[in-house]
Amino acid sequence: MHAPDFWQTDNVISRALSPLSLLWRAGAAWRKATTPALHPGCKVICLGNFTVGGAGKTPSAQALFGILTGLGHNPHFLSRGYGGTQQGPHRVDLSHDRASDVGDEPLLLARTGPAWVSRNRAAGAEAIKAAGADVIIMDDGLQNPSVIKDLGIVVIDGATGFGNGRVLPAGPLRETIKSGFSRVRTAIIIGDDKTGLAPQMPNHVSVFKARIRPENANEFAGQKVAAFAGIGRPEKFYQSLRDCGAEIALARDFPDHHLFKPHELAALRADAQKAGAMLVTTEKDLVRLPFADQTGIRTLRIALEFDDLPGMTQMIETVFAHGA
Repeated sequence: MHAPDFWQTDNVISRALSPLSLLWRAGAAWRKATTPALHPGCKVICLGNFTVGGAGKTPSAQALFGILTGLGHNPHFLSRGYGGTQQGPHRVDLSHDRASDVGDEPLLLARTGPAWVSRNRAAGAEAIKAAGADVIIMDDGLQNPSVIKDLGIVVIDGATGFGNGRVLPAGPLRETIKSGFSRVRTAIIIGDDKTGLAPQMPNHVSVFKARIRPENANEFAGQKVAAFAGIGRPEKFYQSLRDCGAEIALARDFPDHHLFKPHELAALRADAQKAGAMLVTTEKDLVRLPFADQTGIRTLRIALEFDDLPGMTQMIETVFAHGA
């Protein structure tokens, strides 16, 4: 789904829906109270959102993997596998698994390092520990009470922040801001902090700023492109292309995690050819396509860069030296 516009402001609709937020919060409280919590016996670092939609968790997890391996650790990724049918615990196999099996994000993570999917996060964490990992990177799961975390990290889109600050369905929050910050020690703000969140962070939260960097920007400079995306905020992708110097001849939005149908891909190819443009999408969208349908579609490869990489590295080191 794409976030409705009223989630960004305090308005009549959000105020009218606020009573329903109490039901959401009550359900979350019941789940927490009735779910046994397990620690797998190795360190667990969880990157998540307080809001629904994409904020940059996947590139953040990949960057964290690089820091951990640089420190000599053996990290594995753990994901719920949203959009896939695999219940798990299952280690992602790039030679056989498809997005319909394990979800799109685990496929991207598996390109970086060992990645597992498990609907039962606790069972997945135990399987990863048994496989020899000394640290688990949970991609999402701050609101999941079944696994005890050594470090919680909230990933925040600097452009949208926490929206109107209300809980679903009145706003984009999965939980109250106070509740969320009670479980994290670190915040990563990606992009310019346009909503001014950094100065408002609790004292116990270390704030790190980061940016998404295109790795193959030169491939799109001066090129006319036909862009399509099925992610939380497609406009972020289109702006990244513009920042690379691309001219966007047309842009097509699809729902987040959309599984593309043959007629949709045929229409996209026809529109791109008619516009005389290069067909381009995100890495996350491309992995949802069958291999045969990926031919002729370019992707903008991205990576996360921390403004203060030494500081972030030191933060991660403390998890192993003193706990979190």
